[in-house]
Amino acid sequence: MSGTTNEPLLRVRDLRKHFPIRKGFFQSEVGRVKAVDGVTFDLAEGECFGLVGESGSGKTTVGRLILRALDPTSGGIQFRVGRQWHDVAAAGPEQLKSLRRPMQMIFQDPYASLNPRMTVFDLVGEPLLLHGMKNRAERADRVRELLNQVGLDPRHLQRYPHAFSGGQRQRIGIARALALNPSLIVADEAVSALDVSVQAQVLNLLRDLQEKRRLTYLFIAHDLSVVRHISDRVGVMYVGQLVELTEVDRIYRRPRHPYTEALLSAVPVPDPRLRKQRVVLRGETADPSNPPPGCPFHPRCPYAEERCGKEIPQWREVEPGHFARCHFADTLELSSQPGGPVRNHSPVSA
Repeated sequence: MSGTTNEPLLRVRDLRKHFPIRKGFFQSEVGRVKAVDGVTFDLAEGECFGLVGESGSGKTTVGRLILRALDPTSGGIQFRVGRQWHDVAAAGPEQLKSLRRPMQMIFQDPYASLNPRMTVFDLVGEPLLLHGMKNRAERADRVRELLNQVGLDPRHLQRYPHAFSGGQRQRIGIARALALNPSLIVADEAVSALDVSVQAQVLNLLRDLQEKRRLTYLFIAHDLSVVRHISDRVGVMYVGQLVELTEVDRIYRRPRHPYTEALLSAVPVPDPRLRKQRVVLRGETADPSNPPPGCPFHPRCPYAEERCGKEIPQWREVEPGHFARCHFADTLELSSQPGGPVRNHSPVSA
């Protein structure tokens, strides 16, 4: 892992977020949507951790819980600033404000995340103003520096978002996230709204910034081909739970969960000589408000046995550094992703 250390920057333990379902005149609680249901992982300093899954799997909710944009139902979120650990889950308003500096977010849609009535100077400089940089000239110098770092012309300080392309708007969002010199950035589908060629440019930018500024990324995505090029480790989520977690090369070469196999089979391979069997899952994603008994994936799993519908599989270490939530993770021979290097440290091509 390029630039990483063995020391964790973030520790997430048994994280849960349940949204109540209310009905009737008195809005009585009749159930709960288990959007995140017992997620545990560590994030090392300088690492890029990819979190993937279908829409509704809970991956974005995990990112918002870590930043305390949402309050967790239960669980622990420990974040290290310098040598001191902070309990993000229990932090009050004043402590949260101080934690906003080292923890930032890049949003999915640059069209929606930028206020169309604010100039680039105001958008990127707002975090600086809120955290004490009152001098306008100092802010302008800092914003110009940030625009240079993300590949934008500093002369465009007074332009509005509508004057930029989608890729340029996302670069403005990245500059805003970098304004306070964070150590952790949560990138929530940061390239999914962009054209493929622009995706490659933004991915290369994110990787360059990571190396130059020793950034740590939680990279949330649904596209495993994107995660492949930027991540050091990958966690796969299904119905609010992690079902597999390991280093990026292992998960592409030997997946241990049938859901991961299905996701990998959907990734296109840019080589007509390499053919693979597409794994088509039957049925629909399980309902997080009423999951099936046993393994939540068993109604769709092509390898399911009677045990899968009765017993909940435990989260366990199948081999050193490789975790999975499947009764048969040790014995199943699942299809891998064919062809080519996994973590490509050269620039990503479109």
